[in-house]
Amino acid sequence: MSDGNVREMLVVTGMSGAGRSTVANALEDLGWYVVDNLPPQMLRPLVDLGAHTGDAIPKIAAVIDVRGGKLFADAQQTIAELRETSDARLVFLDATDAALVRRFEQVRRPHPLQGDGTLLDGILAERARMAGLREQSDLVIDTTDLNIHQLATRVHELFREESAPSLKLTVMSFGFKYGLPPDADMVADMRFLPNPYWVRELAPQTGLDDDVRDYVLGQPGAPEFIEHYVAAVTAVVDGYRRENKRHATIAMGCTGGKHRSVAVTEEVARRLRAIPGVSVTVRHRDLGRE
Repeated sequence: MSDGNVREMLVVTGMSGAGRSTVANALEDLGWYVVDNLPPQMLRPLVDLGAHTGDAIPKIAAVIDVRGGKLFADAQQTIAELRETSDARLVFLDATDAALVRRFEQVRRPHPLQGDGTLLDGILAERARMAGLREQSDLVIDTTDLNIHQLATRVHELFREESAPSLKLTVMSFGFKYGLPPDADMVADMRFLPNPYWVRELAPQTGLDDDVRDYVLGQPGAPEFIEHYVAAVTAVVDGYRRENKRHATIAMGCTGGKHRSVAVTEEVARRLRAIPGVSVTVRHRDLGRE
């Protein structure tokens, strides 16, 4: 933007039922400061606030809609004035009348402009009121054939910074005797490998030590397991991204979470870091426990 330190400003509007809440949530996931149901008259003060906060609020998204009632009447003029002094962009969400009717019927809620009429009456009234903003918009997203996951993915494609990872992956080692990690999306069992605990010189060490790592990864079946498991996880990661899942945890367990699971977790994480657009964090949950 031209004023202050706010780098980007989005005004999100559109038809009720077209996915404004989904877009707002997706933008929040991308680090935007999102304000929902904002009266259009508050757009300029919001931009000024962002300019005075420095880097604290670099990206602002404001959702405006007909729930503002009379306050919404000046939306078109307010946005036009805002654009004269900033680089604000207007995003309009739309869908066919049939799709909007179906969505309202699914949630069994009335349209905000329906009054004593039908759902379609409310939709048509809103479409007429929104015509000017739609024409004024920089981007129209037709959500007719998009589910909420596909719409969120579309938002990520449009507004994600190039350097930001599309998936944050945590690879965690753990000990089965301390219980399964409750937040794990996938669990692998390393107890099929010989336990270094029973090797006198290796017992005091951990899977972070070279001797233990070499022992574990050199066991029959270990290289094959790691190769095939990484390939399987890579396919799962691709699916997660298509379904707009942005965070996932892979848990790899052994008896105590000290030797086998730690060594394999480190190796699996090393290989997964080669996947473009994936940020990999390693966590050893039970390392250090008695």
